[in-house]
Amino acid sequence: MGLEAWYMDNSDEDQRKPHKLQPNQPVSLETLKNIGVLHWKLNADIYEDDPQLQLIREEQGYSSMDIVTVEKNTLPNYEEMLKTFYTEHLHLDDEVRYILDGQAYFDVRDKEDRWIRIAVGKGDMITLPAGIYHRFTLDETNYTKAMRLFGGKPIWTCHNRPADDLESRKKYVASLQSSCNGAERHMINH
Repeated sequence: MGLEAWYMDNSDEDQRKPHKLQPNQPVSLETLKNIGVLHWKLNADIYEDDPQLQLIREEQGYSSMDIVTVEKNTLPNYEEMLKTFYTEHLHLDDEVRYILDGQAYFDVRDKEDRWIRIAVGKGDMITLPAGIYHRFTLDETNYTKAMRLFGGKPIWTCHNRPADDLESRKKYVASLQSSCNGAERHMINH
């Protein structure tokens, strides 16, 4: 099964629930790509020696990584960390996660500032571009094990919204506008 994403409802119910609109409004991989979100499906059972993962790491410049298990018994300050992950924020670098086991949700903002929920599970590798507003939560299984990949030293610094004055946010917004303008130009020319 491929990656599943959808527009979220505005319910204040448990963040770990799917939060699908009724009727559901799916979001395509193409729509995600248009806002800079990339996805690969890999074989998580062979992550230590996976040539496909090595190739992606080389192509994308992901030179370092670590592995984190997000569950109550292994993550220090579990409840507080989940609140931090779920607070809307951005990073100065791409956020790259490869789900080795379990499942979770990444929520990202689209061009109109609407929430899109992306369900990730074992084998999903996802890149959120620097400057995109997003958040993370476990689903109701309360467990995921993920490889975090970095293009240099492992740094995980979040900047809570509003952070529109940061250079990475400005570059991200500009990239959306240029891709949108390019699409408009293409439509006008054809």
